[in-house]
Amino acid sequence: MIVNSKSTNKETKKNLYIVSTPIGNMSDISLRAIETLKKSDYILCEDTRVSKNLLNKYQIKSHLISNHKFNEKKNLIKIIKLIKEGYIISLISDAGTPSISDPGSILINECIKNNIEIIPLPGPSATISAVSISGFSEKFFFYGFFPEKQKLLEEDLEVLSKIDCSIVFFISPRKVNKIIPYIKKNFSGRKILICREMTKFYEEYIRSEVDKLELFNNNLKGELTIVISENINQKKESQILNESDKRLISKMINKLSIKEITDLINQNKKISKKIIYEYCLKIKNEK
Repeated sequence: MIVNSKSTNKETKKNLYIVSTPIGNMSDISLRAIETLKKSDYILCEDTRVSKNLLNKYQIKSHLISNHKFNEKKNLIKIIKLIKEGYIISLISDAGTPSISDPGSILINECIKNNIEIIPLPGPSATISAVSISGFSEKFFFYGFFPEKQKLLEEDLEVLSKIDCSIVFFISPRKVNKIIPYIKKNFSGRKILICREMTKFYEEYIRSEVDKLELFNNNLKGELTIVISENINQKKESQILNESDKRLISKMINKLSIKEITDLINQNKKISKKIIYEYCLKIKNEK
């Protein structure tokens, strides 16, 4: 239902508000999010039935518009018109931050084209929550959900296996056992954190080595957030000079500059320049 009266909130500009909502525990919503949603004339929801549970808890009575991947293009003209007419519009997803593996990017791009400002209200995020407790590299690559087609899945994982940072995936419980063999094939030697039902009553965190990962039973429920570590073995190797490297440095130390030796060994070995340079200095000082 769309009302015809204009917004009575004089302070709010013609903006689109991207509002983060809890990923499980309803108490995780921010005060600013509640205030903004209450002031909104319309709230765009991925699933109005899901959103009503949260909105009713905080006595938010704004009008709801169903806005999901199957109708978001159809809604564009109507929503842009409402914002330009001065209505306050907020976008939420079923859980977490909108447009991150959820509907929203199409509307956001349309707002940009129409010079409509987009205001983010930060809050709960399954991605950030999982990375924050992983203990892995703070540098991470967010991938999201896996493609349906096997060929695309295999191609993407092969590319991702070459990225030396933490990688975050979303997986539905019905697909996880299908994906595990591909994860073991492409990320051998790494560690993995599997987060299930985060912030909910039955939340569970499974830490393992990828090579020791086992299939789940068929009763698994709740969307999974998976974090795979950076290439730990490669990282360790890059910090070590073996004896042959040390002998080579000793032979070259009086013939080449430290920079030349560092560049030469670094080109042929997966060893950091800092380690090579510091060892060259040590040998140079000893002589």
